Amino acid sequence: MSQAVPFDSPADQFFAGARACLPVAISVAAYGLVWGVLARGTGLSLLEVLMMSGLVFAGAAQFVALDLWTTNPASLPIGPLVLAAFIVNLRYLLLTATLRPLYSEGQLGRGALSMYLVTDENWAMTVAAMARGGGSAAFLMGGGVLAWVSWMSTNLIGYGLGSTIDDPTRWGLDFAFTATFLALLLGMWKGKGDLVPWLVAGLAAIVTAQHIEGNWHILVGGIVGSLAGAIVEMRKHAHVS
Repeated sequence: MSQAVPFDSPADQFFAGARACLPVAISVAAYGLVWGVLARGTGLSLLEVLMMSGLVFAGAAQFVALDLWTTNPASLPIGPLVLAAFIVNLRYLLLTATLRPLYSEGQLGRGALSMYLVTDENWAMTVAAMARGGGSAAFLMGGGVLAWVSWMSTNLIGYGLGSTIDDPTRWGLDFAFTATFLALLLGMWKGKGDLVPWLVAGLAAIVTAQHIEGNWHILVGGIVGSLAGAIVEMRKHAHVS
């Protein structure tokens, strides 16, 4: 059984978290490049790319935003964009709640602000470290900062490369949306209990896409799938009690 490694200072913990998330940063860089290229093709300006990546910092939500984005500001679906980002990132309410033990009572405000740097990957690394008797806020931030730097820098590189790619579909980059979410689904798979909400969400999205123009299938699938998951969990807990 592995033992928790004691750290001498918050700086040691910070760099330990960064080292633990180094493989994650490499994968983030891969689809960060793709997002930058697609953002250029969608019509976002360099300032818009900087603001979206810098303020939102949520890869899945940003891919959804690109799928909903239009080059005409008058027809930009602000409401659906906000709602889609909210649905995609709703899981972070539960993920970040598990990090509460890392912060004392007097650090709750700072802790809430630091949740900006939480990703699925550095959260998982930190929770694993906590289970071994280690883990800290500095460890969490080390992985988060590394992921943020990787995401921001590769977004900008991809945006620059986008000027040399006339048609992203020729390179298969239009499949990045699908590939990204397939990877996320595999990472989120917890067992057979996930099948019902996933299937319901998929069917709802397909039916909506066939009958309603635009990108409403994304929102409908997310909402219906979330409701199905909530119902499954409620029935599970009712059966146990």
